[in-house]
Amino acid sequence: MKRCLIVSNTSKKIAYSLSKEIEEFLIPYEISVVFSQFNGENRPLNLEHVNFIVTLGGDGTVLYAARECAAANIPIFPINLGEFGFIAGIQPEDWKYELEKFLDGKETITKRSLVNGAVCRNGKELINCNAMNDVVISSKAVARIVSLNVKAGAVNFGEFKADGIIVSSPTGSTAYSAAAGGPIVDPRLDSLVLNPVSPFSLSNRPLVLPPEEVLTIRVLPSRNAEIVVSWDGQLHYDVEVGDLIIIKKSALFVRLAGCETDKFYKALCSKLHWSGGPHA
Repeated sequence: MKRCLIVSNTSKKIAYSLSKEIEEFLIPYEISVVFSQFNGENRPLNLEHVNFIVTLGGDGTVLYAARECAAANIPIFPINLGEFGFIAGIQPEDWKYELEKFLDGKETITKRSLVNGAVCRNGKELINCNAMNDVVISSKAVARIVSLNVKAGAVNFGEFKADGIIVSSPTGSTAYSAAAGGPIVDPRLDSLVLNPVSPFSLSNRPLVLPPEEVLTIRVLPSRNAEIVVSWDGQLHYDVEVGDLIIIKKSALFVRLAGCETDKFYKALCSKLHWSGGPHA
């Protein structure tokens, strides 16, 4: 018997009742259901014998599930109960139709690339994680400038003084990076976006880099700043002066149902209030 894992965001009131509806819907398909809750904490998911995951929440719930299931190559069926829904592309009113297509093998499954970030100290790797949206290096406190030396391959970009640095995937280009003035990248493209947050120098601009690029970021002494690396804003690790953060495109992908390109652009038009031009 196939098994479905339903991951529900505890802040969404409708999530529990909807999860029970989905469980009942899957009975004729002889698919058993197990449940998990996401409350913002980065807890491991039990993916034993799971064939697919249904997320009930916003993009944050998808990010949580994606980091867990990418290595297992388990597809995600993301139902949007949040506000933006750039990643969670299936609307609540459409879930039955879309899920039936998915179970019949007629739903489009798209692959989204991940960003890999590793922290090294004195030649030893301390942590290595993937992120669907971005890896961010910043101060733990608000309004504290951090100093970071950035290299792309053998090219030294020099010292960046900024509130932080975002390295995002194309999927993550619509998230924190976009809010920090970065470019929006079609998720079908293979690339990395390097985006300084409020840089001290106006010459530090966002860059779109090829997928094979490897970024090496060294933590430099910063006045009154404790520095942290975060993956998708959900997993955090404190770093010290001299630590290296190695960021590159991950070898893994996330498989998403119902996230076709037209839905991505419709979300852009809707969420960014694109009107198509000025009107006299």
